[in-house]
Amino acid sequence: MNLIIDAGNRLVKLAIFDKGNIIFHQTVEAENVARQVKEVCDHYSQVQRSIVSSVANLDRRVIAVLAVFCEVHELSHETKTPFKNSYATPKTLGVDRIALATAAFYKNPKGNTLVIDAGTCVTYDMINDYGEYLGGAISPGLHMRYRALQEFTAKLPLLQPEEPLDIIGNSTETSIHSGVVNGISLEIDEVIGQYKSRFADLTVILTGGDAQFLSKRLKNTIFADSKFLLEGLNYLLEYNK
Repeated sequence: MNLIIDAGNRLVKLAIFDKGNIIFHQTVEAENVARQVKEVCDHYSQVQRSIVSSVANLDRRVIAVLAVFCEVHELSHETKTPFKNSYATPKTLGVDRIALATAAFYKNPKGNTLVIDAGTCVTYDMINDYGEYLGGAISPGLHMRYRALQEFTAKLPLLQPEEPLDIIGNSTETSIHSGVVNGISLEIDEVIGQYKSRFADLTVILTGGDAQFLSKRLKNTIFADSKFLLEGLNYLLEYNK
């Protein structure tokens, strides 16, 4: 069994894989991770290896607790990957993007794949049909756009994401929802369109915390997979054992 830990900017995801299948999945607050890891390892005593991916400052106690129960691999730019990495600055490539590219490589090994991760940021990652990681883009995420409007203006309120009823907002709140939600949806659709014009038979994977909210608003055909990054981490752990 493998224990997968994905520490994002807001939350930490834990997952147990047994022979390639997820048998346990949980999302916890960062301050509770060390205790939860111990409970999970006590319950799943067959865990032999773990991988930790962190885009934030994960408490080092988590690594110490993990090391008591199993072998620990901390994902970094030095981790071996199954794909060819053509990123110009590989040392700066986020570990989350490495995991997503790995999942794309295994899920669609002979095809062109664009992975869109709609989380704190929206990241776009491209793996071509030669198994080569080309790079992509980083854009503000859904919640970041709402927060930016409140933080960088004097009077606009901080709102939670909500489906706009119309493209034309007839109040400040409905105007914000229209601007943010329609803006990010149109951006993603346009980016997909540009990639499709360049890569034949493109497969598009949408993942991340806001994937379900956004997927119904996209005009392009996409595959929504909320556990895509976790699967990529498990592939990496198996590849590096």
